Amino acid sequence: MEEKQTQGAHKLTVSGRHSGMITGVTDVLSFDEQEILLETEMGRLTVKGKELHINRLTLETGEVDIDGKVVSLVYSDGGRSQKNGSVLARMFR
Repeated sequence: MEEKQTQGAHKLTVSGRHSGMITGVTDVLSFDEQEILLETEMGRLTVKGKELHINRLTLETGEVDIDGKVVSLVYSDGGRSQKNGSVLARMFR
């Protein structure tokens, strides 16, 4: 039940592929000009692009502002499938 409450706190807004705001960030795992790796309340988020910068980082409120050319945004569960079980694991129980 608690996970459902926190899932609504994550928001991703990208404007013109050159700037963005992300809320619900719990940690910044790594960043450079080509890739930013964030842990969010909805799993890991990888932002790939060119000349990426983190303009503002406020982990107390879980907000990150980025700029640069965004090429891709990819979510992964960040290991959460081990808790809940993958789709295949649930099928073959």
